[in-house]
Amino acid sequence: MAQRFLLDTNVLLALLLQPERLPFDAQEAIRNPEHLVWFSAASIWEIAIKCSLGKAQFSFRPEDIHQLALDSGLTELPIRSEHTYQVAQLPWHHRDPFDRLLVAQAICLPSPLWTTDASLAVYSPLVHILAWAS
Repeated sequence: MAQRFLLDTNVLLALLLQPERLPFDAQEAIRNPEHLVWFSAASIWEIAIKCSLGKAQFSFRPEDIHQLALDSGLTELPIRSEHTYQVAQLPWHHRDPFDRLLVAQAICLPSPLWTTDASLAVYSPLVHILAWAS
């Protein structure tokens, strides 16, 4: 059965730059051509901001990550107005605006959000926490 899921920024970057960090079953699910795997424009925006701040872990260009995601068969999810409306409905368990938008997008789709940030689990049963591979 085909699945669909949304990757948060950390999972997206791991997939594209260090796939061995992801659990094997997550790698397999992402590679399955029957599955629809989204990355959000919000993640590219977050990467752009962190690059512009000169963060050491972001020594790449956001447009390169965007193209690599597309070349890898991922589907870009735009930010839509209804996603922002959903952000307004979320309690303030978490302050990161990008994570809040990703949760809102997952709820609106609806689709599981794959993340490594366990603090997001309080928002929805759609939040799926991945542990880094050892």
